[in-house]
Amino acid sequence: MSNEKWSKGLEGVIATDTAISLVDGQNGRLIYRGHEANKLSLQYSFEEVCHLLWYGRLPDGDSLLKIQEKFSEYRTLPPHISSILQALPPEMPMMGVIRTCVSALESSFFSWPPTVDQAIGATAVVPTIITARMAHLKKEEPIKPDPSLHHIANYLYMLHGKKPTDTHEKALTAYSILTMEHGMNASTFASRVIASTESDLISGAAGAIGAMKGPLHGGAPSEVTHMLNEIQTKERAEDWIKEKLENREKLMGFGHRVYKTTDPRSEALKEMTKQLAGEDPWLDLAYFVEETALRLLDHYKPGRKLYTNVEFYAAAILKAVDLPPELFTPTFTASRMVGWTANIIEQSENNRIFRPQSLYTGPVPFS
Repeated sequence: MSNEKWSKGLEGVIATDTAISLVDGQNGRLIYRGHEANKLSLQYSFEEVCHLLWYGRLPDGDSLLKIQEKFSEYRTLPPHISSILQALPPEMPMMGVIRTCVSALESSFFSWPPTVDQAIGATAVVPTIITARMAHLKKEEPIKPDPSLHHIANYLYMLHGKKPTDTHEKALTAYSILTMEHGMNASTFASRVIASTESDLISGAAGAIGAMKGPLHGGAPSEVTHMLNEIQTKERAEDWIKEKLENREKLMGFGHRVYKTTDPRSEALKEMTKQLAGEDPWLDLAYFVEETALRLLDHYKPGRKLYTNVEFYAAAILKAVDLPPELFTPTFTASRMVGWTANIIEQSENNRIFRPQSLYTGPVPFS
């Protein structure tokens, strides 16, 4: 095989076309079906943007009511999933729990071809899996979904046992919308590869969760929280950051493989954190650390174009709404289920099985 076709990790290789999202790294734009994602995150509900990604358009009043009713209908855990949750060992990480429980959802409901109803079912149940698992670990009775609450408010309600403030609901909604979908990343590619075999939607989603579980993909907000907790005060920020940069260590929350300018998602989340600033003094430290880090990165790594990425302010949002760090990646997973299922449905509509080649580097026997 000619080396001209070889690209390690398939970097830069176009494997399919899509109408779902555009990640414009050079200009710092993320577009969902013709709409700027950062504007959607500040102006629309979770369910409205789900409708956009799944159906290709924002909903009218009747369509929104219908999708809200479907979310409410599919939130309740099937009895066998509740049994699995209680049977899994307590030391099993949450991402493994989600992957296992989502896999166990497979039934005739998730047969080929995938549908939007299936996508709603898979998306609606993940927060219930997460919160029920947390309750079991605390030896408490899980809080049942509240059908009167929208998706994000219900997640916070099941987690904390009380209805969230409007500010907290809006903040987590903005985060969830901005992490719903992000082009042909590793987990989305995994979901489409599985779907291309005409396997069911749940198999594609479970494969995507397995990819998201890897620390190179879904774990960065937790690392940002760890960094801010280590810095502790504004007075320590400059010396702490300088030490990391001089030791050639990675600074979490800065730089992105795709975006060569400010990550548009971080800008939207930063705007949202301003509404939380009066409620959470920890955010003041985050603002100061960002300013200090960008100044020092420009000095130590001139020309590298390292800007704040979504994980930095995601960490601020997730901590502000009282999510423990071990739920950062699971919450990311709960929102990304929308993008995965949208891609699985799109793959099924014009399917061709993925079958790339590999470059053999082993020995060849002489004949």
